[in-house]
Amino acid sequence: MNIGPAPAAAKAVKVMLVDDSAIVRGLVARILSEDAGITVAAQASNGEQAIATLARTPVDVVVLDIEMPVMDGLTALPGILKAIPGIKVIMLSSLTQRGASVTIQALKAGAADYIPKPSASAEMSGASTFKRELTDKIKSLGARRLRPAVPAAPQAGAAPAAARLAPIQTQVPAAGAIDILAIGSSTGGPQALFDIFAKLHGARPRVPILITQHMPPTFTGILAEHIGSSSGLPSAEGKDGEKLVAGRVYVAPGGKHMLVEKRGAERFIRLSDEPPENYCKPAVDPMFRSISAAYGNKVMAVVLTGMGTDGGKGGAVVAKAGGWLYAQDEATCVVYGMPAAAAQTGLCKGILPLPEIGPLIRKIIG
Repeated sequence: MNIGPAPAAAKAVKVMLVDDSAIVRGLVARILSEDAGITVAAQASNGEQAIATLARTPVDVVVLDIEMPVMDGLTALPGILKAIPGIKVIMLSSLTQRGASVTIQALKAGAADYIPKPSASAEMSGASTFKRELTDKIKSLGARRLRPAVPAAPQAGAAPAAARLAPIQTQVPAAGAIDILAIGSSTGGPQALFDIFAKLHGARPRVPILITQHMPPTFTGILAEHIGSSSGLPSAEGKDGEKLVAGRVYVAPGGKHMLVEKRGAERFIRLSDEPPENYCKPAVDPMFRSISAAYGNKVMAVVLTGMGTDGGKGGAVVAKAGGWLYAQDEATCVVYGMPAAAAQTGLCKGILPLPEIGPLIRKIIG
């Protein structure tokens, strides 16, 4: 989505494509050439060639395939991150179990984001969702590097100027005031979640924890496993009809909205196949709304880094019902879109840097 006049070529996001398939590189280059805010500045057929090319051709964003000969994407990632400080890397991942597992490893190792790779060239060239996601992610991530040189033309997923609010004094609920924790995240979310849950290691949360991270099927199951490893807490994808239990982590499965419904004194997970919200499925807003309906004012909702506005409206529902809404601050976000939407409500009890969110959660629910 273009907003306002196209940026000048000198201010376009410079991209390197790294894939062993010349056909795939050509198709992706053609997709990106349709957006005046993006320039394909370099291409490489393997990780070793990419690192060498970066020495003479600086770029802002690298789109990096995982499976390649000579040097694969995961092996090349540290060298790419070292070659240009602050460079953003988007992993091009297959929708297989192995592809999902390696992608999560890459995110933990410093990749900024990922995008599922369509299974066939024809599907890639004709997939409007792939085109939109790829261009939006490149422009949002590139905007972080170009911001000092670019006037304030908003990029896809970036925060409106009005959302960049002055810091507020963090408020903390009284002991026993929270019965459930819900977290929403997107771009940069896995890294933020790993940071938070590592700080919960050894804690014994007295409430259930629900997470909606924008991810496709297969990826969400792998994400849940890694969260469990980071925290030491039982963690898995939520299952339809499952009773919520204190101390457990439930991750919304890709392709389904994860909701909560109350039956008597108990609460259960309900998986919904309703249409996407905010272009996402799972989406954060429906999770927040359902939790607010089931728990009233005993909800703690946290909105982490991500493109778009998902979580803003649902977070407002939580806050207006007397719940406690928190957001990650702009400085520590990979993309300040979703937390900005939450901040714009004016209802947040705190807008915090990522390193402070884990300790706050531990203090409130530990």
